[in-house]
Amino acid sequence: MVDILHGYRQSNRIRNVTRKIILYVILSAIAIVILMPFFWMLSTALKSNADIFAWPPDFFPKPALWGNFAKAWHAMPFNIYLINSIFIVVLGMVAEITSETLVAYGFARFKFPGRDLIFFILLSTMMLPFHVTLIPTYLIWQKLGLVGQFDPLVIRAWTAWGPFYIFLLRQFLMGIPVELDEAAEIDGATPLQTFVHVILPQIKPALLAICIFAFRGYWNDFLGPVLYLNDMNKYTMTLGMYFFMGGVNEQPSWNYLMAMSIVIALPMLILFFIAQRYFIEGITFTGLKE
Repeated sequence: MVDILHGYRQSNRIRNVTRKIILYVILSAIAIVILMPFFWMLSTALKSNADIFAWPPDFFPKPALWGNFAKAWHAMPFNIYLINSIFIVVLGMVAEITSETLVAYGFARFKFPGRDLIFFILLSTMMLPFHVTLIPTYLIWQKLGLVGQFDPLVIRAWTAWGPFYIFLLRQFLMGIPVELDEAAEIDGATPLQTFVHVILPQIKPALLAICIFAFRGYWNDFLGPVLYLNDMNKYTMTLGMYFFMGGVNEQPSWNYLMAMSIVIALPMLILFFIAQRYFIEGITFTGLKE
């Protein structure tokens, strides 16, 4: 009987190990497929233009031209473009977090006539393609005389223009017990004090998730800057990278373009890997933990 039980446990252990091995093999294969474009981009960045079009293609450049990164950086005034990008990203993130958190708090905690209808209309704007509002929005900024400035890229964020972020925060807030607000009210706290001292500490994961989304949106934005910025001293990193595409009769500098693509992608990757635990927690729509 003991031998039979021992054999069963051993076979069960072998099955579990086999399942884990198969699972890791499948996940590794998927990871390789997903990361292949990034590795190819890195390989292209380390080659000369002549080696890029060599056949058969060489995945590992010989030699690796690490100097391409420095040459690409100094080919354009990327120091200025980096400062401009950071300026837009910081202002945009602060504006979105502030405005959208307040709006979501109002939808989640206050009862007023037409609240559900207004929230439904807000969510319905997510169905509008961006190109539908592109021309009217541009004309508005043009009438205000702000085309060519950073204002069209950051002022809009103060209007709580991200319905998805508001929805995300509202769902998170609705998972927090109302009794916490009532207890704070009994202690004499105003709605603003309740929001700052009671609610905000509970929604840190959701706020961090929105920060990552907002950072990605403003950092990678190309259409906004190319529409509203016409001064090279105000260009962003994405616009500066565009110059490596060359003209009509000029061959694109693919190695420099790939090098700057990696530089621009790194902050987003680093931010995600550092905050991925809070990011995943923030999009699960959970509230107060047990």
